[in-house]
Parts: sequence; C-alpha cells; structure tokens
Amino acid sequence: MTRAAPPQAARGPLVFQPVKRKRCGACRRGPLGLLTLEGGQPRCLDCADLGHLVFLPRGDTALTRRAREESALSAVVVRFHRRRGRYERQGVLVEEAALARAEAPCLADAEARARRRARDAARRAAQDAVFVTEFAARILLMYPGCPADRAAAIAAHAGVRGSGRVGRSAAGRAFSQGAVTAAVRAAVRHVDTPYDRLLMAGLPRREARSRVAEEVAAVLDAWQVLHRTATSGTVRSM
Repeated sequence: MTRAAPPQAARGPLVFQPVKRKRCGACRRGPLGLLTLEGGQPRCLDCADLGHLVFLPRGDTALTRRAREESALSAVVVRFHRRRGRYERQGVLVEEAALARAEAPCLADAEARARRRARDAARRAAQDAVFVTEFAARILLMYPGCPADRAAAIAAHAGVRGSGRVGRSAAGRAFSQGAVTAAVRAAVRHVDTPYDRLLMAGLPRREARSRVAEEVAAVLDAWQVLHRTATSGTVRSM
C-alpha cells in the first residue's frame, strides 16, 4: 500500500515523529525523535536550524494558536498512523520565549474560569441549602411527629443535585404533597424497616416493598398524629 503524502503545513517547516529508527543524513546522529526532510533526506533539528525550538503537544487549541502567533519561527509536528494510513498532527515546535508569552493569557483565562466555577458552586450550594431548609420545613408541616434531624436528613438526601431523586423533580422543587410524601416514605422504608436486608437476600423489589408496607404506614401514621390532632382542633374551634 502506498503511504499517504505528508500534509502541507499551513506555514513554516514540517517536522516528523518517525515510526522507524532514523539517523540524520548530515551528522549521522540518531535515532531521532524528531526530524525534518531536506531533499528527501532526514535531518535532525539542529542541522535543520530548528534545535532551539520547544515541543508543544496538541490538546490546547488556544495555547497553540497564541504560541504560533508569538513565535517568529514555528513548525508543525506530524506522525504517520499506520492503521489509518495517514499523517496526524501531534503538536508544534515554537520558540521557548514565545511559549512563555502565550502561556500568560491562557493561565489568566484558566484562573478566570476557575473563579467563575467557584462562584457558581457557591451560588448552587446556597440555593441547595435554602431548598433543603424549605423541604425539611414542609416535611415537618405534614409530619410534625418526625424528628427535626430526620426531616433535615430526608430533605438533604432527596435534594441532591443531579441525583434524579424526587426532591430534584419539578414536583419536589414545588414542595408538592406527593413529592414530600414519596421522599419521607422512601426514607422510612430504608431506615426503619428490614427492606434493605430483604433486597440483599434476593427478594424482588415489589415483594420486599409489600412486606414492609405496614411498618412504613405505621411510622408515617405516628408522625402524622400531631398533624391530624391540630387539624381536628382547628375544625372544632370553627
């Protein structure tokens, strides 16, 4: 199979990462990690007057662009991919001082992005804290017999961002009665009944839920007693 022709660099010389062991056709130095071609013959970077350049691997597009703009002399580095049958870009050679100048604004950009991520994280944390507080308050309103620390734990678990749990659903964010009840019921099932042990024993989920349903209902009923008593008292006073 005929090897593909080397790509043409947009500007500047083209440098190769050889697949096979090569020596410089001028000074016989080798094997070479990087080489260029002159008249079809390999030349080491020193013989090609490129030895003062430093290698910048591919991956950071902004840094590569800035480094080439800052460098009076630069070269594209390619390597032949045997399976794909083509040359692929590996990076560039640029002047060391140019790379240093190019890194400064890139580092500034990275620091700015880091500061923005920190601000966004702090904002989300504050929003989550408010959500957990309000969700816990809703739990205590519906289940006044529920210990306050349990309500807080249930709210925190249900509202984990990105978890897909009921607290992150539209109904959960609206503190709907169904969403709150679902979160409390799930917590009681896992903490106050042998539900998890039944699952570990290999019992199907639906059957395990059926077995602990009465225990879950008993806990929820006990937590709602104060709510019903308060409601009945309000009705009688009217």
